[in-house]
Amino acid sequence: MGEKEAEPFQFTFNGFLKVAFQGSRVTANAGLVLVRELDERLGLEAFLTEHLRDSRHGLNTQFPLPDLLRQSIYSRLAGYEDLNDAARLSTDPTFRLIGSPKRWDRSAALTSTLHWFETELLNATFSFVNVTRGFGCAKSLR
Repeated sequence: MGEKEAEPFQFTFNGFLKVAFQGSRVTANAGLVLVRELDERLGLEAFLTEHLRDSRHGLNTQFPLPDLLRQSIYSRLAGYEDLNDAARLSTDPTFRLIGSPKRWDRSAALTSTLHWFETELLNATFSFVNVTRGFGCAKSLR
């Protein structure tokens, strides 16, 4: 009598992705897929869409802001301290899967895009929020 084999776990954010535990077939960043499922169930993308304004136009918008935030946060969760590994992680299958469906067959963002996102957009956004809260203003970021 052997153990009953568990059914594969299917994710909400990507119906094509299933997780089946099969011994040694593992990737270094696979745990981030579970974090991505949690972020989907908590509604992070809707929250970000409501609170971050994207002023980019044309070809500069190939990476939606929620994808950039995910890549930034998830790389830190995986133990990457800064953007030095962004080019290598851009081709990592896990980092491609945590983004929008249109990015699954392409690469994730490179260092220059993430640098812009972290230094320009996030710093400006959170500085504005802190200043307006300090004056008792409840302003939307839109």
